[in-house]
Amino acid sequence: MEPSIVFEETVSYRLSRVSTYFRNALERQIAGIGLHAGQVFILFELWREDGLRQIDLANRLGLAPPTVSKMLKGLEEINLITRSRFGDDARSVGVFLTDQGLRIRPAVEEQWQEVESACLASLKESERLVLTDILGQLHRSYSGRNLDDDN
Repeated sequence: MEPSIVFEETVSYRLSRVSTYFRNALERQIAGIGLHAGQVFILFELWREDGLRQIDLANRLGLAPPTVSKMLKGLEEINLITRSRFGDDARSVGVFLTDQGLRIRPAVEEQWQEVESACLASLKESERLVLTDILGQLHRSYSGRNLDDDN
């Protein structure tokens, strides 16, 4: 009989747990400005390129279109984005930042930086660089593309 895997000792288990804890910390941090963690990633994409189609947002984030649609509904309800049809294509919906969606960026960046600092506080600069490189390699392994290619 082969030895059983000790899941808690695998890299994938530890990565998943760290990801969960980071997301929970982010969720708590940005709740004060009325956002949920997933919504932040939508805003990141729109701050990079306003007016993306919903399907492009879903592709960039690696999420199912219905999931993105639900997140967009929440952002629309708090007046951070608007959605409108693109030209003649009734199926193509563009997502646009409102003035409030643009104005909230400094607050989101501040909250993100606080979570980032807390998350990495125990790491040396060299460890942070290695971690960044390793995460980039893992992203390529899962997605088949570089993190910088996601936009």
